[in-house]
Amino acid sequence: MPVPKKRTSKSRRNKRRAHHHLIPPSLIPCPNCAEKILPHRVCLYCGYYKGRPVKEVEEV
Repeated sequence: MPVPKKRTSKSRRNKRRAHHHLIPPSLIPCPNCAEKILPHRVCLYCGYYKGRPVKEVEEV
C-alpha cells in the first residue's frame, strides 16, 4: 500500500485548503414582493415564480 515518503508541511497543507471556505448564498429581490429569495425558486413569502402565482401562501 502506498504511503507518503515525506511529511506534508503546514504551508503545503494550508495551500491546499485555501479554497475550502463557505460562500454566502446569492440572494435576489423577489420581483413581486421585494423579499430576498434564492434565484430560480418560488418565493416563500408571496408564492410567485416568474410573475405568476404558483402556490398559495397563508397570511401570518
